[in-house]
Amino acid sequence: MHASIAWDIEDWWPRAFLLAHLGLFLIWQPVWRGEREIEPGQAFSVVAVACLLVGWLSWWLMAVWLAVLVGLIGGSVPRLAERGQRMISILAALYLLSMLLIWVVPQLFTDQVIEPALATLVRYALPLIPLAILVIRAPPRLPQNPVGVDLFYSLLFFLLVVALVLGSFVVREVSQGNYVIALAQTLFGIAVLLIGLSWLWYPHSGFAGLGYLLSSYLMSLGLPFERWVQRLAELAQEESQPQRFLAQAMQHMLHMPWVKGVEWQTRAAQGEVGARTTCSTALESGDLKLIIHTRWTVSPAILLHLKLLAQMVGHFYESKQREQVQRQNAYTQAIYETGARLTHEVKNLLQSLKSLCSAVASSTPEQGPALQALMQRQLPQITQRLNSTLEKLRSPGDGPASAIDAAAWWNNLMQRYSNRNVHFKLDGFMCDTKLPAELFDSVADNLIENALKKSTESVGLSVRVIFSAVGRGTLTVSDNGRAVSRSAAQDLFSAPVHSQTGFGVGLYQSSRLAADFGYTLSLATNEIGNVSFVLASQHSARDGLRTTRVA
Repeated sequence: MHASIAWDIEDWWPRAFLLAHLGLFLIWQPVWRGEREIEPGQAFSVVAVACLLVGWLSWWLMAVWLAVLVGLIGGSVPRLAERGQRMISILAALYLLSMLLIWVVPQLFTDQVIEPALATLVRYALPLIPLAILVIRAPPRLPQNPVGVDLFYSLLFFLLVVALVLGSFVVREVSQGNYVIALAQTLFGIAVLLIGLSWLWYPHSGFAGLGYLLSSYLMSLGLPFERWVQRLAELAQEESQPQRFLAQAMQHMLHMPWVKGVEWQTRAAQGEVGARTTCSTALESGDLKLIIHTRWTVSPAILLHLKLLAQMVGHFYESKQREQVQRQNAYTQAIYETGARLTHEVKNLLQSLKSLCSAVASSTPEQGPALQALMQRQLPQITQRLNSTLEKLRSPGDGPASAIDAAAWWNNLMQRYSNRNVHFKLDGFMCDTKLPAELFDSVADNLIENALKKSTESVGLSVRVIFSAVGRGTLTVSDNGRAVSRSAAQDLFSAPVHSQTGFGVGLYQSSRLAADFGYTLSLATNEIGNVSFVLASQHSARDGLRTTRVA
């Protein structure tokens, strides 16, 4: 190019050098990929431009061509991270601007006389700038990391150069003065304009600023971001499986005009939709890794959108994974609670059987009729309770609760512990009250067995069971043994506790079961020699608490 414009462009040999320059430009140009096939329309455009440059060569055409080259090189500088590559582009742009302002623009004036010293400087000294590129050490650019030209930056550089050239030309023609002074005046005017734009760029005095307006425009120009985000939110509500949600989100990403294909990879799976291209961008968000194939090299604005989209997909994907883990934990927790409750129920039935066996072992021949009557009353109840437990194992869902008459349940309880050191007392009159048999049997067995276990530690242990049929029924079990430790009392009904004689989940499961039936199990008194547990309806418990506060 230097050989084609540093001398007289009217000769034939500058045109030959210009044609060679055009061929080298086509090899270097960052618009088309070199390995892609040129379509007939593109080939015709190349031939037409070559014929235009060679056949209609003029200083105005060369000025426009140099301005285009400055725009292409300047538009690639912001995307270069390596210092050596940036220095190479800056030197190339410096040479082009120098050639344009020192040599080409003065040729536009018909009365301008080119000094021999200036011609010597341009022809023999100015090439030292591009030759300095040879001494700069820069890593070679890899084929998978081509230089992408940002349209916005390139257009901005091109317009600035055109404004500088045309401004200096107009000032020189109007004033009929010196070109250097006209160039200085144009540079000063552009500087004042840039200062004014910088002042208007940031918000002040209630004005939002040009930066805000321009950024809002660039963030929405040609980018269906809002529609994609809306569809992504809809997919997050419709699809519960993480992998299916991810596949549908990637498929929907192909609706964007610049996306040609998407590859994704997680710890659980990987997939691919669309087609692969030579322009790809790798993104990562947590466990999700994306490779987005685009139709062309992405600009900084589009790259920002792609990063934001990848972060949103990764966020929704991680939330779906957490939801799946929570569902699995909830299912496991339900299985655990059902198994623990039924295990404790079986344990209570085993205690009842042990009590009957103990009664048989300690009975005398004279007690045979009474023992037979006891067996006839207790064994059908134990069989019925065991059958109910097995039914829950077959179908863990909540079935209809069986109700029993309060008088019948109270008599069965007294008969079941008739041969144990348990004192029963009825508070008030027995009225026509229906009780949930499952709840009262389980809670009564738990409380009485826990109290009887203290007999190994306390001499003269006495267990008292008081029942009131008023309302929905109230059961009180107390003993004169040791008190419950303070640490265990805090978690007695909210979590399993440490137990040396059992699993430590009996009272916890009893409390959960009581809440399911609308009752409350509480530790009413916790003192040495007076430990009392109360099972009462939730309404009765609140009324009792209100009465205590008033007192």
